[in-house]
Amino acid sequence: MKIQVWDYKKEYEIHQKDILRLVDEVFRSGRLVLGESVCEFEQAFSAYCGSNYGVGVNSGTDALLLGLKALGIGDGDEVITVANTAVPTVSAIMSSGGVPRFVDVKPGTYLMNADQLEQALTSKTKCILPVHLYGQCVDMNQVMKFSLKHGLSVLEDCAQSTGALFEGKRSGCLGDVAAFSFYPTKILGGYGDGGMVVTQKENIANKVRRLRMYGMEGQYYSEEHGYNSRLDEVHAKILSFKLQYLEGYVARRRQLAEVYRQELCGSGLTLPEVAEGNYHAYYLYVVRYPERDMVIEELKKKNIFLNISYPWPIHTMRGYSSLGYKEGDLPVTESLANDIFSLPMYPSLTDGEQEYVCNALRAILGK
Repeated sequence: MKIQVWDYKKEYEIHQKDILRLVDEVFRSGRLVLGESVCEFEQAFSAYCGSNYGVGVNSGTDALLLGLKALGIGDGDEVITVANTAVPTVSAIMSSGGVPRFVDVKPGTYLMNADQLEQALTSKTKCILPVHLYGQCVDMNQVMKFSLKHGLSVLEDCAQSTGALFEGKRSGCLGDVAAFSFYPTKILGGYGDGGMVVTQKENIANKVRRLRMYGMEGQYYSEEHGYNSRLDEVHAKILSFKLQYLEGYVARRRQLAEVYRQELCGSGLTLPEVAEGNYHAYYLYVVRYPERDMVIEELKKKNIFLNISYPWPIHTMRGYSSLGYKEGDLPVTESLANDIFSLPMYPSLTDGEQEYVCNALRAILGK
């Protein structure tokens, strides 16, 4: 038995005939870029999120970038976010011309510590970018209250929180703009890259539509400098098909998480904490252990292959040394990076496979 931290092949086998049929429909349609499939998926996904508008783009990274540009973020504008995230969160800020300013995360949930927003605020701050990490939401009541007080925009990074709820509302409808990723590993994933900007505001949606197509509203004439960032018809068609299963995907992830909680309680692992008001979608099941590397190596011997999200805080990376941060500036984030790792978590993980993982972990940990 070989178990990966993520695997799509069993899911593909189940839906292979439907997926290939849909791809063939697109190929026979005569329209491969920005056609009906993209429009239909934009409408369906934004409605699922509880928002008015969705604009499909070519990646979650570009969803962040174009969302920032639509909010008017430019040279020197500061954006408050976290360093316990994937690099694209910060690379998008830098690509927009903005400057990331980091706050630490909470030790229990690994989410943005909104209590630190005040100390990160300067006269150049224009936006807050909370990352709904691992499948649950930042305390958006606190974020929105702070943003309204100081006249800041809020862009939600929802790459990992599709299907999650905060106080009964979908992630993606809580701020001014939201950025989603449909990278294959995601809760709603395609078979390549893809992303979407979701918003309640028509002017922002129109701006993103221009930006994704060279700043054009018609052909061959740019109203403003833009980009080439379009969700293609094939991926949109597949994602529309998979959207009908999204609630089932989330339910299965939550079921797997509950089994992990029951089976690994008392094992010595620090298990995920669900923040108040959250309905956790469990994009990842992230645990902590001080001898993490030993555990990972021992599991490899049993054909169980895990992942670390994320082993290096962004503020400590050479690529972002120009921001002026140093080790020790974000102590909780840095501590997490030494201990965290992800257990297998995807809907097609079988009960037997999960049992094998739990048994192997307990044996290694002596529990």
